[in-house]
Amino acid sequence: MASWLYSLGKLAARKRWWFISAWLAVMVAVGASVAAFGGTLSNSFTIPGTAAQQVLDRLKTDLPESSGGLGTIVFKAADGQAFTAKQKAAVEKIAGTLADHPAVKSATDPFELQSALDDAPERIADGGTELKQAKQRLADGRAAIDAAKAQLEPAKVQLQAAQAQAAQLEAAGQAAMAAQVRAQLQPQETQLEAAEKQLAKQERKLEDGQAKYDDGVADLASAKIRMQSSEGVRFVSDTGDVAFMQVSFEQSMMEVSKEDRAAVQHIAEDGLVPGLQAEFSKDIVEDISSLFGAAEAIGIAVAAAVLVIMLGTLVAAGLPLLMAVVGVGVGVGGTMALSGVVEMSSISPVLALMLGLAVGIDYSLFIVNRHRTQLLAGMPLQESIGRATGTSGNAVLFAGLTVIIALAALAVPGIPFLTVLGLAGAATVAVAVLVALTLTPALLGVIGSRILSRRAWAKAGGGAAAAGLPAGAPAGNGTKRSWGRAVTRHPWLALLAGVVVLGAMALPAAELRLGLPDGSSEPADSTAYRAYTQLGKSFGDGINGPLIVVADLPAGLDGTEQDRMLLKLSQELRAMDHVTAAIPVNTSEDGRTAVLQVVPDGGPAAESTEDLVHTLRTEAGALQAATGVEGVAVTGQPAMQIDVSDRLAEAMPVYLAIVIGLSLVLLLLVFRSILVPLLATAGFLLSLGASFGAVVAIYQWGWLGGVFEVHDPGPILSFLPMILIGVLFGLAMDYQMFLVSGMRESYAHGEDARAAVVSGFNHGARVVTAAAIIMVSVFAGFVFSHLTMVRPIGFALALGVLLDAFVVRMTLIPAAMHLFGKAAWWLPQWLERILPDVDVEGAKLVARAEAGADEEPELEPALR
Repeated sequence: MASWLYSLGKLAARKRWWFISAWLAVMVAVGASVAAFGGTLSNSFTIPGTAAQQVLDRLKTDLPESSGGLGTIVFKAADGQAFTAKQKAAVEKIAGTLADHPAVKSATDPFELQSALDDAPERIADGGTELKQAKQRLADGRAAIDAAKAQLEPAKVQLQAAQAQAAQLEAAGQAAMAAQVRAQLQPQETQLEAAEKQLAKQERKLEDGQAKYDDGVADLASAKIRMQSSEGVRFVSDTGDVAFMQVSFEQSMMEVSKEDRAAVQHIAEDGLVPGLQAEFSKDIVEDISSLFGAAEAIGIAVAAAVLVIMLGTLVAAGLPLLMAVVGVGVGVGGTMALSGVVEMSSISPVLALMLGLAVGIDYSLFIVNRHRTQLLAGMPLQESIGRATGTSGNAVLFAGLTVIIALAALAVPGIPFLTVLGLAGAATVAVAVLVALTLTPALLGVIGSRILSRRAWAKAGGGAAAAGLPAGAPAGNGTKRSWGRAVTRHPWLALLAGVVVLGAMALPAAELRLGLPDGSSEPADSTAYRAYTQLGKSFGDGINGPLIVVADLPAGLDGTEQDRMLLKLSQELRAMDHVTAAIPVNTSEDGRTAVLQVVPDGGPAAESTEDLVHTLRTEAGALQAATGVEGVAVTGQPAMQIDVSDRLAEAMPVYLAIVIGLSLVLLLLVFRSILVPLLATAGFLLSLGASFGAVVAIYQWGWLGGVFEVHDPGPILSFLPMILIGVLFGLAMDYQMFLVSGMRESYAHGEDARAAVVSGFNHGARVVTAAAIIMVSVFAGFVFSHLTMVRPIGFALALGVLLDAFVVRMTLIPAAMHLFGKAAWWLPQWLERILPDVDVEGAKLVARAEAGADEEPELEPALR
């Protein structure tokens, strides 16, 4: 591989404009693809097949009106007084305008709902009085009809007797007399018939009244049940100065476009009147279209300063930065282009951006640094470019592969959004490697001797070449004063101190609790945070994340029977710990599926809410036995977040085991040693545990919250641990490779094992230090990102790299290697025979080149 990369580097230097043009074409194509195919990102995280997701999928079929997304608008009177009539009318108008928007299913008028709740007792009392009066009227009407029937009965008997007499006369042959009698009876018959019709009409009217009365009784019973079920629910605060409107969308929040969210905000803001304020929940206002903010730019500026200090010229410092920008542009751009066809969370391109910047700078820096060293030793320009690509470039390739494999392994747990996240990061790192191996040598060919400053060229006269060192050999390995020499002088002290410090930092990790961000994690000056806190203050924290309970009702129930059964279920739910309210909100047309909204006493990320979700699931059978309903299940945003966190927590040990196993195999191949991989992996676990501990202390416990803008400590982002494991593993192996491979090379060239630790350390320490500082700077830039979900990730990665590079790789590993001495490089003979020689540092390439190198240096520095 080293020989192939050597040839690639020389080709890129010779055909530099072809390579540069190819990358420009790729960037243009990617940019066009983003414009043409880019879709919408989301901060919603779901896992198909979880309990909450299954219930939501069922609702989409059985009760689609209850399955759309839900956002909240909080209205407040600016003066702290109760809303005026004008302000209430404005809110009512806003609700009506929102309801007419195509993306909105409905928007509640809080004052209308609160009025209905407040007036319910009086209306029920009035309804009871009206029913009593109606009942009395029905009784009076029945009595009047019975009296009229009683009065008609003698007349009917008398008429029937006269008709019988007429019939007898006719039978006796006295037809004329019979006709005379019937003629005299005619008026009486007509009068009696009219009276009976009137009675029949009155009876029908009485029956209609009875039916209305029965309906009224049923409605009153249902109203009483609904009133009882709505206890503890308010839409306007007790003080009358805060109200909230629930906006139901046609689609899930993940599918609601940025334009529709913005339209909802504009409609609400345009409808405000003086003294009326509106704040919007995180679901409505989250804008993740911008991936790069001011804080991230500061991190890049620090990285640029480190490069200038290390490399001495703006041209040399700008090259790694340019390579990182190209890699990020292509990698992140490709990710964004796929967002139109792949469901993608906002964190995917952000992680790709974070990694692309960090490794893009570092990988190019490794090659540039080797190239500069070789030029100063007198190596010809194109030969130096090829050699740097074949040696440091080979290490870059192998280091990049470790990061790529670790990130791609995020697909192993089978969680879709995590798979996309891992593959997006892996693809961007792969692009960074390709840029380093092809575009960097091409631009080195363009830059030529300007990669070094005048002062560097001037000093080169008495440098490596004058000292008779071979071209490209690292100078200064015998430095008397170095951190590596200090560590190996007191190895036990360094080892114990490092382990104690990292172990102490890892202690809080035992309290790690996973979750997903809610409004409480938003910046304190954001409308989402103000809406969240105002809702919690006025209506209780649980209103920020209500749970949805779905139940199956028996067939054949009438409306009152359904209401009574749901009231019983509501009462049973209210009796549970951590439940503030349980309100029936909807029933399917066939009366078989019912939905209740359960308001917890804690916020969406509260531990009590998590306990409640698990209790609802374990007590589903008891609820069915007590109420007669079937299939009691829970969903809602908090339940879905809890399910995601639980699944990720279950997958984390498996993923960690995969990464550790991968670490041991890769390091065994690279270093051909049993002990070195074990030491490297143990160091990785120490830095990982310390990073976890620091994240828990700051973001979960709130330590140093003022420094890191953690105003509401809560659970740790549920997928942060797996991201940290994958990324930190890959980067730790980078530093392990660049430092320890130098030790192995010195040992292989016959140096004493303990002396090789120092010389190898000195060989790679300077560039690894710069690379680590750059990577920490880039990651630290995300600690104060405008995307709050990214902040703990940036902190964890920055601290993890800092600890792993300087405490583990540059302190613990040299100390342990010194203590073990020659035993550190022991490998069984049978294993030695079967392991392939990957030659990561390209030592064989250097040896072959030096053995056959008899050509004169062809580079005459232009500035000399």
